[in-house]
Amino acid sequence: MSLEKEIIERRSEIRTDDLSMSIGEWQSLYENKEIDIHPEFQRFYRWSPNQKSNLIESILLGIPIPPIFVSQRKDGIWDVVDGLQRLSTLYEFFGILKDENGSIKPPLILEKTKYLPSLEGKKWNDPEDLQNSFGQEQRLLIKRSKLSVSIILRESDDKAKFELFQRLNTGGSDLTPQEVRNCILVMINKESFLWLKSLADYQNFQEAISLSDKNNNEQYDIELALRFLIFSTLEMADFDRSKDVGQFITERMINLFSEGFDQQAAENRFKSTFDHIIESVGENSFRRYTNSTYKGGFLLTPYEVISYGLGFNYPNFPSAEETRQRAQNLFTNATYQQWSGSGIRANSRLPHLLPLGRELFAGNEN
Repeated sequence: MSLEKEIIERRSEIRTDDLSMSIGEWQSLYENKEIDIHPEFQRFYRWSPNQKSNLIESILLGIPIPPIFVSQRKDGIWDVVDGLQRLSTLYEFFGILKDENGSIKPPLILEKTKYLPSLEGKKWNDPEDLQNSFGQEQRLLIKRSKLSVSIILRESDDKAKFELFQRLNTGGSDLTPQEVRNCILVMINKESFLWLKSLADYQNFQEAISLSDKNNNEQYDIELALRFLIFSTLEMADFDRSKDVGQFITERMINLFSEGFDQQAAENRFKSTFDHIIESVGENSFRRYTNSTYKGGFLLTPYEVISYGLGFNYPNFPSAEETRQRAQNLFTNATYQQWSGSGIRANSRLPHLLPLGRELFAGNEN
């Protein structure tokens, strides 16, 4: 296909419209439930009170704010694709922001900023504290200020919407790659996200990976659970070595959960695999084994070989003792040593480590 044909085909997948709307109109959209800012996303965003105060300062000073991106659903409701933190900050300042349980969050109290230090302690409108409340002139200044919006029209391809969300929320975003995936999955189907999270919360899985608090806070456990779902059953011919593995995981996730699959069968495979791992190796499962001792913390490469290999062979596992010995011997395996070193990209190592795991952790009946 020529470049021109590719451009024409891809441009037809996504249709947009651009508007400029007052912040007062954005407030009305939220109060009338005509916009979905996905309160369940809020746990993934980490704007500080200072960052929130800087946004209010920018609006008061007339500093341009980046456009909001929304996607128009079939029911006409707008899904926020990019700009959740900006809108959430405004709604929190107005005292109307709801959490994922539907409860109103405490109104935002501003901090001093570089150009407006007198914002310290200011509120939107508190009848019991008028001295620290914005006056009518300041409130109208904000409500009449405009925010640009790009609307992804409902005729657009759903996958194009998710691709746009990923592009807008990767790189300079505060979100980790898995937090971006979590948000995409909520947009596809909130129940699917809750199901995936329930897998990541499974006790034997948590014990087997034994992650640091930092990794858990960044949703790395959910990423590992998702990786297992994808790679334990992946046909090797379907693995695209030309793509970054993170991109590959995101695309497979979108296809998997958009098209549907047997979640109960996948859950059985997942839980049985990690039950067996805990029974055979325990909480040391994915730590380096050297000189008859487990050392260090969680390592991704043994996770890729052991868990994906056992998951592929489910339900025909080796005995617990055989699994333990094979897991310990993995670190002296020539193929593993060749493809698990530092600096080897996942799209280079997985074509070698996936078959290795499937061979090493096959049950005796295979």
